[in-house]
Amino acid sequence: MRRLAVGLITVLAVSIIIFFGTKVLPGDAAQIRLGQSATPENIAAMRARLGLDQPMIVQYWTWLKNFVTGNLGVSLAADVPITELIGDRYKNTIIVSGLTALIGVPISLMLGILGAMFPGSLYDRVLTFVSVSLVAAPEFFTATLLVLLFVFALDIGNAVVVGSIDGKGIWELIKHFALPITTLCFVIASQLIRMSRAAVLNVMSSPYVEMAILKGVPRKRIIFRHALLNALGPIVNVVALNLAYLVTGVIVVEVYFGYPGLATLIVQGVQTRDFVLIQGLGMLFCLVYVILMLIADIAAFASNPRLRHPK
Repeated sequence: MRRLAVGLITVLAVSIIIFFGTKVLPGDAAQIRLGQSATPENIAAMRARLGLDQPMIVQYWTWLKNFVTGNLGVSLAADVPITELIGDRYKNTIIVSGLTALIGVPISLMLGILGAMFPGSLYDRVLTFVSVSLVAAPEFFTATLLVLLFVFALDIGNAVVVGSIDGKGIWELIKHFALPITTLCFVIASQLIRMSRAAVLNVMSSPYVEMAILKGVPRKRIIFRHALLNALGPIVNVVALNLAYLVTGVIVVEVYFGYPGLATLIVQGVQTRDFVLIQGLGMLFCLVYVILMLIADIAAFASNPRLRHPK
């Protein structure tokens, strides 16, 4: 309940930042809706219709109540409900995020655990170097290297990911999703590999593990039967962090490949000064992030008795 209260306070604080932050952006919502040729009378009427003539705190309270009831408002640029715009895009983001999680998370965790099984080995040093390099490399740089390799050198994958996936064969689907998913897998792998390796090695320094080593228990059995269970807490947290990063959309990756997801939609909202769209998507991203963090906290408590029964 305490974690839930903190999450609600976080969402409320983010709503204040999003609402009043968008008000600072240049441009007038009524002017954007009507265009540059609108008369002052028409603009004043539109401002009254949109409630922009009300005090700022009244506007915020009305907007927050509408959001809680599922009313995200109407796009200023497209003049359609925000829910319709999201309905055309959210499936694309979920597909890429889900495939990335199914592929990237298990592979990254296994690589990190293998690094903890052989600390200081050539494999461990190479793995550490690669994961640190991936953290230092920005997403657009990784995506550019992948485009040069797969598109221009091997002729696999598409540099621009557009169009529907309906009616496409397996090979066409692989070419459609290969580069965005591979880029995202590299992004989450850089964190997951390092955190899973560090979490397991931290548990391996515990007295009960040292006793098991002195008894001659094989290292593989120690890690998978004893150390890994106690290392689940921080591993679950970092997995949830990366899932939140994926679900809310990696803006750089979606924009780079022209992928029609939610992240690209919010970028278009910034370009067109669509304040209502920015506010709605920003709050949705915040809710997804807070919910995943709450799930991570619950999973950490469930997997670690020491958190449930502190000294």
